[in-house]
Amino acid sequence: MGTTVFAVLLPLALALVMFGLGLTLTTDDFARVLRYPKAAVIALACQMVLLPAVCLGLIRLFGLEGALAAGMLLLAASPGGASANLFSHVAGGNVALNITLTAINSVLAVFTLPVVVALSYALFLDGEGAVGLRPDKFAQVFAIVLVPVAIGMVVHRRFPEWSRRMRGAVKILSVAVLALVIAAGVGSNLDILTEHIGELSAICLTFAVISLAVGYFLPRLLRVEADQAIASAMEIGVHNAALAIAVAASVLDNDTMAVPGAVYGVLMNIPAAIAAYLLARRARREQPAPAPSMAG
Repeated sequence: MGTTVFAVLLPLALALVMFGLGLTLTTDDFARVLRYPKAAVIALACQMVLLPAVCLGLIRLFGLEGALAAGMLLLAASPGGASANLFSHVAGGNVALNITLTAINSVLAVFTLPVVVALSYALFLDGEGAVGLRPDKFAQVFAIVLVPVAIGMVVHRRFPEWSRRMRGAVKILSVAVLALVIAAGVGSNLDILTEHIGELSAICLTFAVISLAVGYFLPRLLRVEADQAIASAMEIGVHNAALAIAVAASVLDNDTMAVPGAVYGVLMNIPAAIAAYLLARRARREQPAPAPSMAG
């Protein structure tokens, strides 16, 4: 019974979160990528190519198998989470770039997630890869990711004042819903969680730290501005755990695959908060001192 309620409420909960994201987006947010092309391309390449490869390496290193390994890979392929913007803001990042990356990532996820699911089934679940690319599963991912975002954007365009007033309330509600989703994900798989808590905690924390580091240092290495690199780090390091849980539990009907997302959803906040604090300090140190005034 609990699982059924979980599977029904989960897409609704995620739809609310994605609707909240839509309320903050305009078509300009997609066009803005032209203003930061280099930063956006590097961040998206990290997100789409580098992180799944890193995640595969960690899965092998920590010896995760079966549905847990597949769930970890699904998490790695999920776009940035709603709290990425908040962490970026605290760290002095370019939040406008964060919003752009989240918007583009959410659109791309509709196409990349089914491919990653197919790959993870082929690698870890005895080649049941066909499930990942079935049109009905693809349509479900589309429905829970893009449709609510699109509705939110339409509402924001038609009723900008109401949208601005509601944004705060929807954000608070979204955070509460995310917490409930993660708690439900943990609660409905308590036995699996307690059995694997050690390696799951270790792999999730390691993955979060590597994601944040890659997201910041690779763009800096390639001469991207510091505030854009911070945005990239938070976008790449703070994954949408609720999306990974929802796709696993309601689209793929595999509760075990939802467990890594639930663990990551809790633990990622620790390295993300530490990174935000350190980056904010660094940004303050690097600010040039005000020039002395030339009196007289």
